[in-house]
Amino acid sequence: MHAALVQFELHIPHSRSLKEKRAVVKPIVEGIRTRFSLSVAEVGYQDKWQRAVVGFAVVSDSYSHAAEVVDTVERWVWGRPDVEVSGFRVEWPDAS
Repeated sequence: MHAALVQFELHIPHSRSLKEKRAVVKPIVEGIRTRFSLSVAEVGYQDKWQRAVVGFAVVSDSYSHAAEVVDTVERWVWGRPDVEVSGFRVEWPDAS
């Protein structure tokens, strides 16, 4: 079994309120959940207007498949025009 824990730190430059921020972050979280069938949540900076941390997990029987999913989601998030990715981190916990 191979697992990856992934975090994106996002900057939402045009947000002027938590409501505007949620309007940008929610489609990203829901998109990762539905498009890629992954467990995902906003996990940081819930009280900041222009920052968010989104985390998701990938579990697969092969490292290569898990890495491919991480890469695909990473490209998808980087391609979002309404956010800037200010940080990206992947952890591969030891399965042994």
